[in-house]
Amino acid sequence: MIRGGTMTQNQSRRFPLGALIGAGSLIVFALCAVCFARVSGVGATRAPEAQPLQSRELRFIDRDDGAVVVDDARSNRTVVVLMPGTNGFVRGVMRSFARERRRENDGAEPPFLLTRWSDGRLTIEDSATHERVELISFGPTNLAAFAQFMNDRSASR
Repeated sequence: MIRGGTMTQNQSRRFPLGALIGAGSLIVFALCAVCFARVSGVGATRAPEAQPLQSRELRFIDRDDGAVVVDDARSNRTVVVLMPGTNGFVRGVMRSFARERRRENDGAEPPFLLTRWSDGRLTIEDSATHERVELISFGPTNLAAFAQFMNDRSASR
């Protein structure tokens, strides 16, 4: 009973013990369920690993007039000549690779590997530094800028 506006010791405010036990049980159950799912793989989804469908080794050679010659590294045939002021995305990607090669003291001789994957991706990888760019990340127009290098008859399958 309250006497004069104060509580006695027997009437102190207590949080319901049942609610504490329930909350603790819920937390323990959630942790156990997560651990079981992680260990057993139940409920997990995994994408199948993509396989390379087509690949081509390319060299990008700067000419004195500002053009870039794209050669097939295996056949030494010219795939395309990128005229000055064109193909800005291709030039930008290749400049970043060249910067990394200079930093690593790798020459211009090792080819770049352009690969089309079974999941629709297109990647270009520097065989010297092993840096890889996922070209699909830059949108369909920029992807097409590199995809054109796969269309030549000398591309390997």
